[in-house]
Amino acid sequence: MTFTTRWNRLALRGAALGAAALTLLPTAVAFAEEAAEAAAAAPVIDSGDTAWVLTASALVLMKTLPGLALFYGGLVRAKNVLNILMQCMLSAGIVGVLWILVGYSLAFGTGNAFIGDLSKLGLSGVTIDSVTANFATPPRNIPEYLFIMFQGMFAIITPALISGAIVERMRFRGYVIFLVLWATLIYDPLAHWVWGSGGWLLKRGALDFAGGTVVHISAGVSALVAAWFLGPRRDYRRVPIAPHNVPLVLLGAGLLWFGWFGFNAGS
Repeated sequence: MTFTTRWNRLALRGAALGAAALTLLPTAVAFAEEAAEAAAAAPVIDSGDTAWVLTASALVLMKTLPGLALFYGGLVRAKNVLNILMQCMLSAGIVGVLWILVGYSLAFGTGNAFIGDLSKLGLSGVTIDSVTANFATPPRNIPEYLFIMFQGMFAIITPALISGAIVERMRFRGYVIFLVLWATLIYDPLAHWVWGSGGWLLKRGALDFAGGTVVHISAGVSALVAAWFLGPRRDYRRVPIAPHNVPLVLLGAGLLWFGWFGFNAGS
């Protein structure tokens, strides 16, 4: 085989490969365009908002543990310190689990004007790519898991606020039952009214920026009703019921004050 013949064969093979490449080029371009369109359509997560909401979530949790626990712990008598500390701790543990299982779905599921549905039961349908948009213009996105966590911190601290009114009045087992029922039957529907999609208060223009209704009014009214229903403490007017540790009260109040920046500014 001469050099010219070998060269001609190589040239023919190259031409065939070139023709095949040109044939596949439109398909490759189409795939590239589809990928670019998909990337453009995919919601972009704002890293700054994500970092801040993570920080705010930690600050709100700090308001419950240890802020609220120390604040109430210093206000009660020494024999009841462990009781109130564990009430705040259980609020984080029990309500945190309830929020994931059913609370988030009842509060932020589609549902109706009064309560959400069970479409997100156990965080069903929530993936690593799910996002939640904020109210900026244009809206900026954070991961839905992060939104769930931030809202869960509000669900945790709200019943813990009530514990200051029932400490020394209610048995520990009774508080656990009360915690489960109140978080499910009171907090979750109320959160849906104000913050959930289609909530009746939201439709009427209610703007509860950082839990004025969902957290503070609900906890305050519930604490008042619980104190009235349970009656005075057993030692009322018989022995002095004075705070046993004022420095703990001051430390807890300072942590609550500091954590408020995540509570309000995070919202």
